[in-house]
Amino acid sequence: MTPLGRLIAARIAQSGPMRLDDYMQTCLLHPQHGYYSTRDPFGAAGDFTTAPEISQMFGEMVGLALAQAWLDQGAPAPFTLAEIGPGRGTLMADMRRAMRVVPGIDGAAQVALVEASPHLRQVQAARLGAVTHLDSVADLPEAPLFLVANEFFDALPIRQFVRVEGGWSERMVVAQDGALGFALSAPVPLPREAPPGEVFEDRPAAAPIVREVARRIARQGGAAIFIDYGTWDGRGDSLQALRRHGFEDPLARPGQADLTSHVDFAPLAAAALAEGVAASAPVPQGEWLRALGIERRAERLTAAGDAGARDALHRLTDPAAMGHLFKAMAIWPRHAPAPPGFAGLEDHAAHA
Repeated sequence: MTPLGRLIAARIAQSGPMRLDDYMQTCLLHPQHGYYSTRDPFGAAGDFTTAPEISQMFGEMVGLALAQAWLDQGAPAPFTLAEIGPGRGTLMADMRRAMRVVPGIDGAAQVALVEASPHLRQVQAARLGAVTHLDSVADLPEAPLFLVANEFFDALPIRQFVRVEGGWSERMVVAQDGALGFALSAPVPLPREAPPGEVFEDRPAAAPIVREVARRIARQGGAAIFIDYGTWDGRGDSLQALRRHGFEDPLARPGQADLTSHVDFAPLAAAALAEGVAASAPVPQGEWLRALGIERRAERLTAAGDAGARDALHRLTDPAAMGHLFKAMAIWPRHAPAPPGFAGLEDHAAHA
């Protein structure tokens, strides 16, 4: 058992079974042994590779989409250019470089990064220079807000409930025979119908984050793009652990593997709509990037001697790679045009 695993087992012995969201939070952000607190997990030398690490094209497309939204809303200045969970800072660096082709935008942008990991804050500062680090989206300034979150929501802790006779039982982490395991709580009532055995996942922190972002956009203008792997109105057990680019038991190495689950975009859209902004349905990443012109960008990079551009295009857009599983969803003021590649839920329903 890892050092963090022993601490978790000791806590369970003292306080009883641990909720899954508490377990995930501890594994990912424990100050001494947490996964994101102690390492740079990205890229070939880490445990997983995100889209910005595959190619500069991804960040360029995102940056230009937000730049067009900025122009469509009258080019407000100053404005906050923000990212939640910015990793190494690769996405923000590529976005800013692409956005500089738009006159006036670079001087108007004030970069803010919402990052919980002290280690990753250092990595981001080394790459991006002078940026403002924030602990929470609640700390974002009251200003027009153009924001991106790529593979952020999937790492937010979840609770899991299993449909049993008499209600729903919550999946808990327990310590037994020198190892961690799962057990079910006593049944509790939930206002949700499902067949026996179905798993329902709740991500308590996600909707409040979206509401906070949406409130600022409703008041001040802006747009937010959320990119993650997931579904609309998802169901089932999607918890997974990633280590060295492979899957493993989520309880096997606490603090030494990334813990994630598929994002359900439906409650994110509902949270945004409740704050008075427009929201899109999730669009497959491949379709969205192609609508933004990534194929033409790949052709230009290939012509300029970038031998990896075609392979990167395949990985980012092909349905068998990241193109279908990963989705992009946007929110924006109701009176403003949708960001490029998106349509409001009402328009989406009308053309479905």
